[in-house]
Amino acid sequence: MSKKSLLNSLKRFWAKRDSKRYVKYLRKLGVSIGDGTVITVPSQFDIDLSRPFMIRIGKNCRLGAHMTIMCHDAAAKVFRETKGELLPSNGYVNIGDNVYFGRYATVLKGVTIGDNCIIGYGATVMKDIPANSVAVGTPAKVICSIDEYYERRKSRALNEAFEYARAIQKFKKRRPIPSDFFESFVFFVNGNEVDKYPDIPIKYQLGPGYDKWVQNHKAQFSSFEEFLKAAGIE
Repeated sequence: MSKKSLLNSLKRFWAKRDSKRYVKYLRKLGVSIGDGTVITVPSQFDIDLSRPFMIRIGKNCRLGAHMTIMCHDAAAKVFRETKGELLPSNGYVNIGDNVYFGRYATVLKGVTIGDNCIIGYGATVMKDIPANSVAVGTPAKVICSIDEYYERRKSRALNEAFEYARAIQKFKKRRPIPSDFFESFVFFVNGNEVDKYPDIPIKYQLGPGYDKWVQNHKAQFSSFEEFLKAAGIE
């Protein structure tokens, strides 16, 4: 390995130790990445840097562990043997704002994903995904709109929070405490009560929506105790 290659490898290794650091590193190479985008596990993120300037990732995206983004395809090299030709293959990747990718998701060349999308676990995106969609599978297909998924989550989230509370009591052999609910706090914390719960990572969980949530959110239960009582925990 040349001195230059070794230096580049060390820079990449250092950058991959932190999401903000890695985003900054990718931007220097030519990848367009919007503010607020997070690479959850940089050491497990595979991005095609052969043509970095052909990859655009919008604002406030969440890129899951073991995710892959490709802007070229070398499979056509097989034609060197069968046809005696080399046929290069590349294309832009455009990812909109506020897109969530589950673990092991893959985005292939020539794909555009619109704003406000959810791309499921293990999905392989081979064709464009319209804005405000939920897509899963290989190849990825749209299964519902964001609004439909929102209503589905809204109808199930509270019962799931109750189930989680009962699981804590059953398996940890103790009464649940507020800090156990690092996501389900929304059911018992009003927007103006954030300071009462310093052990819950509320600002981190809400991200860019924090200020709006603080101003407008009214919890379904007036207190943590009322929430536990509704869950069947005395």
